[in-house]
Amino acid sequence: MFSVTVRDHLMVAHSFRGEVFGPAQALHGATFVVDATLRRPELDPDNIVVDIGAATRELGAVVAELNYRNLDEVPEFAGVNTSTEFLAKVVADRLAERIASGALGPHADGLASITVTLHESHVAWASYERELQPGL
Repeated sequence: MFSVTVRDHLMVAHSFRGEVFGPAQALHGATFVVDATLRRPELDPDNIVVDIGAATRELGAVVAELNYRNLDEVPEFAGVNTSTEFLAKVVADRLAERIASGALGPHADGLASITVTLHESHVAWASYERELQPGL
């Protein structure tokens, strides 16, 4: 399997509900390094996984929708613990929607999967991996 990874970063504010979160139950900031890894079994006709510039642009657009926001105030996240794992899935799903809509070009239909990893620090990170299917 071939892969390409592009990177961005994300800064949010949020709070959590539940004793398991300890002091993170209070409003706090989080800064993440965001990696999106795209995989495919065969290279496209140009001998690439995907156009790195286009992948970087689309990841940046997805991250921009969340960047510098208090996630507690975003209606679609009402009542949700916006954990690192949860946010990795949000980014992966939104990026997958862009890929399915053609944002990465005509050869992106050969992409098999995407993994989004949010690095909380140099010692802790979480990922979400999903398959990509044309039109999904």
